[in-house]
Order: sequence, then C-alpha cells, then structure tokens
Amino acid sequence: MVRSGELPARLLALKYGADLVWGPETIDRSMIGTTRHVHPVSGCIEFRRKSSNVLDDPSAKESIIYRIDPAREAGKLIYQLGTAHPDTAVAAALLVAPDVSGIDVNSGCPKPFSTTGGMGAALLRDPDRLCAILTNLVEKVGIPHEIGISVKIRILATAEETRALVTRLVGTGITGLTVHCRTTPMRPRERAIRDQLRMVAEICREAGVACVMNGDVYSRGEAVALMEEFGADGAMIATAAEKDPSVFRKGGEPAEWREMVEFYMGEAIRVRNRWGNTKFTLAQIVPGKKVMDLGIAGTKRYRDVAEVLGFEHLIEAADRLDQDMGLTAPRVSRADRKAAAKAARKAEQGEDDESNQAKRIKLPETMPPEMPSVVNEIKRTEALLTM
Repeated sequence: MVRSGELPARLLALKYGADLVWGPETIDRSMIGTTRHVHPVSGCIEFRRKSSNVLDDPSAKESIIYRIDPAREAGKLIYQLGTAHPDTAVAAALLVAPDVSGIDVNSGCPKPFSTTGGMGAALLRDPDRLCAILTNLVEKVGIPHEIGISVKIRILATAEETRALVTRLVGTGITGLTVHCRTTPMRPRERAIRDQLRMVAEICREAGVACVMNGDVYSRGEAVALMEEFGADGAMIATAAEKDPSVFRKGGEPAEWREMVEFYMGEAIRVRNRWGNTKFTLAQIVPGKKVMDLGIAGTKRYRDVAEVLGFEHLIEAADRLDQDMGLTAPRVSRADRKAAAKAARKAEQGEDDESNQAKRIKLPETMPPEMPSVVNEIKRTEALLTM
C-alpha cells in the first residue's frame, strides 16, 4: 500500500492495536544518497535528499524520502524495500537499519512501476536473484544489526512451484515470510486463494521462519481465526485497514470515522506529512458520501480540513504548517517554475556572452599606414588648442 503506509497512517494503526506496521515500499536507489536528520520540533527521523531536478529548479527544497517516529514506532516498524540487486539492497538497508525493527523485501507487487525495474513480483520469476538479495541482506545487515530480514511473495500458479520457491527462500536465513494468497495476475477484487497456505506455513515452521498470511483479511478477529485454521503465525491486513484503521482493535465495534480522522489529522500536522498524501488518506477513511457533502474533496490545505470538520483546536497548528509548506500562497506549477528557472539561466548566459564579446574587442597593436594614429590625432588637437 504505497500511499497508505506513511507515518501518520502507521501511527493510527498502532493506536488501534496493530502489532507491527510496514512503511510504504521504498526503492533502494531512492534511499541511497539520503542524509539522516532529526526534526527539532517533532523529533522524527527524516531521510532527505536533494531533488534530482535541482538544476531545472534551483528553488527546489530537499525531498523527504522516509520518515520515522522513533519514540512511537520503536520495535514495531518494518522497512519495506523495493530492490532488484543484492548490493543496492544492502546499501539502502544499512541507512535505516539502526532505526527499524526489520527489512522486508517486496517481491509481490504486480504494479508496472515495480516490475519493469525487475523488482516486486518480477523477482518471483528470478528466484536466483531473489535468494541472492536475501542472503546478502541477512549477512550484511540482519546479523550485524540484529534485526530480522523477511520477504513478501505471492503464490505461484501451482503448489509445486510455490513449494520449490518457498523452500529456497527459507534457506537464505530470513526470519519471516509473508504470502499474499493471490497470483501475480490476480486483482484485489478477485477472491484470495488459500489452498496453498497451509503448505507454505508448514515449510516455514520446519525452517523456523514466521509465516504471515495476507489477502482478504478484514479484522483482527478474522485474522486470529484464519491463523488457527491454516497454521500461520500472523496475518497482514492491508486494504481493509486503509479504509478503517480500527480493524486492528481487539473486539468491539469499529471506531467512528470522525474519531479516527481527528487523531490522524493531529498526527499529520505534528509530523508535517505531505498535504497530498494527507488528503488521499482522509478520502479513504471518511465515508464516500461525506467526502463530497462536507467539501473535503475541495480542500487545498490543512486549515480547510480543520474548519470543515470543526477541529477548532487544530486550526492554529494547521495555519503554521500551511505557511511553512507554502500552501497559503498561489500555487505555481512545476512547469512554470522550470520555465522561470530556464529563462533566468538564459538571461544570465546572455549577459555572460555579451561580457565575453566585449572583452574580445581590442585595438590592433599597430595601425595601418594609411590610417593616422588615434594617439597622434589627440596630440595634434591638444597642440592646436594651446596655440
């Protein structure tokens, strides 16, 4: 869940009882080259890097690639890694290893942005590469930093293929394996297939590897029942938690949506979450009709949401964050910023060219015999004036 795994959403899941939380899949190459900072106000750990478009837009600020709340996520955060190479996987994992409880290699994502780079579900077709990545992470990151290395997969077309893959994976030294009970071509709307789950759980148990099931799990109670039925050690709730993070609570009715949104908004403001991601998450939690009725779909800043939902106690902090993020100023598109920067560079280059051209113009050292010397003419004029 790329957009639903950012920090404030993880904190909301933890509030309602999630035992572990996964961050959004983060590509190894996007992490490599970042620098680690601790925000002086929120106390959050932020991995930042300069924008790759800094030459096109000199005013571009540092991008925050990954954000962690070390106080509230301690012992509970799993870093989800997108990778296609053993060395870049280790380089990225080493950056976050001191601040997370585990590194999970995503080899189940079927989206083109992941598979076209040889990552995600593409790794299921290249088990040699996947095993090399996991082995390298275990030896160079997991053991030295005393954290778990795990992998998420999908079931394959046949039980025999899945058995062969899982048997190889548990031999790499990993501590956990999450199995999404759908094949790569299957869409979320298609019902999960659990006929291979017990087999996967047994292979994992024999190797001392925790088996986590995923796919069509809608509540904590259902998760516990399925774990008992199929012998899994845990269950991952994703899609259901995106719309109702209170699915993790033990017993009782789901939380009221306003309660969840109020907590989420407070945390999003505190940790300075990107506005676009905040608005997306709100649209998932707030019931569909309410999004339109309350005008949330038309909000353009934090203050707007605080006002339409009546969260008066958040307005002052929302104003400060809006100001810091530039959400109160007229929005300038990225294309306009690039065009302005290009025009400025062109103007500067033009000035330099004129200056260089001027420097190249000089009088010849000797004048042609038919042309009187300028100096002699000046001297002759001075002599006439003094007569």
